[in-house]
Amino acid sequence: MSKISPVSTFDFRIIPYQATYDLRFNILRPHQPIEACYYPADDLEENFHVGAFCGKELISIGSFFQETHPDIQGKLQYRLRGMATKKDYRGQYAGKGILTFGEQILKEKNVDTWWCNARVTAADFYLKFGMIQVGDIYEIKPIGMHKLMCKTLG
Repeated sequence: MSKISPVSTFDFRIIPYQATYDLRFNILRPHQPIEACYYPADDLEENFHVGAFCGKELISIGSFFQETHPDIQGKLQYRLRGMATKKDYRGQYAGKGILTFGEQILKEKNVDTWWCNARVTAADFYLKFGMIQVGDIYEIKPIGMHKLMCKTLG
């Protein structure tokens, strides 16, 4: 598939957690068993999963979990996990749309801060979205090097 035009529009909506597994597996965890694509708390009511669609095709995902990180300030925190976009759609604002859509929901929930363990290779993407790095680079085995990133809302 060739790259789509940057003027293409995507449809962003809440999706069931099971819909995230294909992209989680193929993009984030291809060398792990499919069971590694289930995250604890995927199915809890307070958590939600966002999908970006190009037509009927799910091309990008992000999951938001109510979870507190000890190194981050904020009474009500959410964590972004499993952010992934199909290769042919990267750089087309699908990921930014996932974050924007998710952040709107977080604001409706009166969330103070949201955070993520960003792969070092994706850290600039999060910086452009207004997140800041907290602390030093660290390794998450077997995934690789990461930066703790966060954004305060309000």
